[in-house]
Amino acid sequence: MKKIEPINLGNKFSLFNETWTPKIIGELNNQHVKICKLKGDFVWHSHKNEDELFLVIKGTLYIDFRNQETVKVNEGEIIIVPKGVEHRPYTKGELVFNLLFEPKTTLHTGEIETDMTVKKIEWI
Repeated sequence: MKKIEPINLGNKFSLFNETWTPKIIGELNNQHVKICKLKGDFVWHSHKNEDELFLVIKGTLYIDFRNQETVKVNEGEIIIVPKGVEHRPYTKGELVFNLLFEPKTTLHTGEIETDMTVKKIEWI
């Protein structure tokens, strides 16, 4: 059996500088636990079959929705975006540290493919 140890988020965030490029730090129940650094604008997208949970570790995240006003997610807060809901995360120039829980098959750009799509997510 693999040794069970805590995962230090600060250490993991220090291992990369890329933004909008999720990194896998764990898995449970067919889900990946991912972290990413966010800065600037992401793309409009949705996830046809999966809900998406954002946990803001550091900074302030904003999420636009097509049929609702923008939601502000502060440090220490979570937001769950239901499957099928089109959304666009962004920051206002601030570097935001984010943690995600998603099924292993979830692409962070959902059903669309752009130059921001990461098809093979790295474990760190």
